[in-house]
Amino acid sequence: MEERVGDGDSLALIFKRLGLSPGLLHRIVNSSEEAKQLANIRPGQALKVRLGEDDGFRELRLIYNPVRQLRILDEEGELKAQTVSQALETRTAQISGSITDSLYQSAQRVGMDDALIMELASIFAWDINFALDIRSGDRFTLLYEERLLDGKKYTNGDILAAEFVNRGRTVRAVRYEDETGQANYFTPDGKSMRKAFLRAPVDFRRISSKFKRSRLHPVHGVKRPHRGVDYAAAVGTPIVTTGDGKVVFRGTKGGYGKTVIIQHGSQYSTLYGHMSRYNRKVKSGSRVKQGQVIGYVGATGVATGAHLHYEFRVNGAHRNPLTVKLPAAEPIASKYQKDFETKSAPLLAQLALAGNTLLAQAEQSGE
Repeated sequence: MEERVGDGDSLALIFKRLGLSPGLLHRIVNSSEEAKQLANIRPGQALKVRLGEDDGFRELRLIYNPVRQLRILDEEGELKAQTVSQALETRTAQISGSITDSLYQSAQRVGMDDALIMELASIFAWDINFALDIRSGDRFTLLYEERLLDGKKYTNGDILAAEFVNRGRTVRAVRYEDETGQANYFTPDGKSMRKAFLRAPVDFRRISSKFKRSRLHPVHGVKRPHRGVDYAAAVGTPIVTTGDGKVVFRGTKGGYGKTVIIQHGSQYSTLYGHMSRYNRKVKSGSRVKQGQVIGYVGATGVATGAHLHYEFRVNGAHRNPLTVKLPAAEPIASKYQKDFETKSAPLLAQLALAGNTLLAQAEQSGE
């Protein structure tokens, strides 16, 4: 017997459609901690039940996707649960493209899916502002894993190495996983691609006001310094902390409206103003990690429209968030340097070959 999980379905409803008793449902779900996962069924999943000749329960399978399922077997009256995953084959693939409009549209044009595009953008997020910096004619190349099921592509895996040529400047990154299973992206000489701070704290539509020593205030009509950057975005757009740190202020702060201030060590601090609301889990005194959502875009305080006001301070002095030199994260550990060089060399060579091929094709087509 098989049932496909639909919108609004529950395990009880499915058992009822299959003609199975509530008592059997209770027995199965409470047989083990692993079996309790049945309570979290989602639309699109499939539930298969096998009965014996005496109509007694023998097996239940919750099929999450083609490669993973939860099996619950009745073995002489004892229920045993097991999550089974099918091994996938892996192969290395490559893809290249040129920027003609946005990164997203250009990458889609050469066959990249959303997840691969987002991973590529995240690798270079500390070096390239994809909303402001990219230009027509910029190029990207990547090596990535494809995972195969029964010899056919099932999904994409990790990006192994990538190159982005932005306004003539080439940035390369290679993935390295150490013996502990910790994986990160590094430059060819072993410096972390990750900086201590993200360049922007929000997915913005445009910069509505830049860092200026003096500007005419849009509400008060007088000239005063604008010590941060205003990122215009829709109300409710998530705001993330640009670096690891501690929340030292969360509350209403004059014209800033709902505000969060984060201290990053002894030297750096960041301010996020005009929020519509906070992340309820982030409170004054909380420790936060880079990229963690701390609140949502709004127009509280003195604001003419929905935007995030973002400030970056070094030793208490305001710096331009768009141009300040960001401190680097830790380089690769010295004990892994040799292993990194050995494993990254063939990937970088393959990446260079793919990039040169794209360049030659572009020159032939007159781009």
